[in-house]
Amino acid sequence: MTPASPHPGPSSPQQVPVVVVGAGPAGLTIGAVLRAAGVDCLVLETETREFVERRPRAGVIEEWAVRGLERRGLARTLLERAQTHTECEFRFAGERYRFEYTALTGQHHFVYPQQFLVTDLVREYADVRGGEIRFGVRDVRLHDPDSDRPAVSYVCPESGERRVVRADFVAGCDGARGVTRASLPPERARVARYDYGVGWLALLAEAPPSSDCVVFGMHPRGFAGHMPRSAEVTRYYLQCPPGDDPETWSHDRVWTELRERLGAAGAPPLREGRLIERRVLDMHGYVVEPVVHGRLFLAGDAAHLTAPIAAKGLNLALHDAFLLGDALAAHFTKGDDTGLSGYAHACLSRAWDYQEFSQWLSEVYHGTASGDPYRAGAALARLRRLFDSPTAAAEFAERYMGVRTGG
Repeated sequence: MTPASPHPGPSSPQQVPVVVVGAGPAGLTIGAVLRAAGVDCLVLETETREFVERRPRAGVIEEWAVRGLERRGLARTLLERAQTHTECEFRFAGERYRFEYTALTGQHHFVYPQQFLVTDLVREYADVRGGEIRFGVRDVRLHDPDSDRPAVSYVCPESGERRVVRADFVAGCDGARGVTRASLPPERARVARYDYGVGWLALLAEAPPSSDCVVFGMHPRGFAGHMPRSAEVTRYYLQCPPGDDPETWSHDRVWTELRERLGAAGAPPLREGRLIERRVLDMHGYVVEPVVHGRLFLAGDAAHLTAPIAAKGLNLALHDAFLLGDALAAHFTKGDDTGLSGYAHACLSRAWDYQEFSQWLSEVYHGTASGDPYRAGAALARLRRLFDSPTAAAEFAERYMGVRTGG
């Protein structure tokens, strides 16, 4: 339930055109777009700056998203430092199959850890463009989002006082457990959720990549993934039961399973190293509707979550941020509300497109380990069709790169 209008206390509440709740990629991009347009905003974040700049997350960015950052002056360091990938490799039935998606689409992936992008965006928003941001705030609350002047209040970490900020709009970019999503009226909010029934053990290894590209291993023992992150660090995934305890995965057990599931004829041996992260991700996705309630606009994981199966989450967050940042800038600088009125449709259209692709790809990844001969056979048929049919290959490449709806 949305709290009642707050009492401002002894001093009048601060007033800004936009309050952005959450300093992740979506929130910071929106803030940077607004500052470039000369629009003031306030970004509120419950974590410290050091935490958000070091938190490991996704690292694969589609080219349309990078070009969107570039057009908004937010990709200089990324373009200097990111790796570019033009193909991936599927390993199944003991063989290796290269898939050259750039040759089919003309676009490539950029590999740039999300914490690096967040660091760039914080610097650009706060240090270069002079945007106001407050880290470490507590007990954030949203008030009157369906009024003409919604408010956000929070407890200041230094003084312990509750402060109130009035705004024309609130951008909810604070994730699945954030206050903005929880502020939707219960009678209106609908969360469409899908559970994949599998978990992924997410690993970071202090080890050079064992291949020059992303590798997907489909094996009767379960899916395995190899994702280069830098010259010294590699991300790995291992399919496991949902809710599995990462502490049961010893160093030896992890590398034994990776060698088995990623093994294929002619594959180079894995380059092993110390595991610096082990956590289990339960594969699920959801879409929240509505993503707009009054003057509250949800973006990123507050509006939808895609399992990391297709590496779409960061890309979706940037898509929302481009839409909403540009729409808010047009409202304040031109009096043009076309983008705001079309935001929900554009946001949800891509979200559902990526959800469907992730569900399709999940059967490819996990079908061979399902214990169901039918699912296993269907998964192998899908894989073989990618390499037997130019039409199937072209369609997969477009969906994998997000080029049909990119911009």
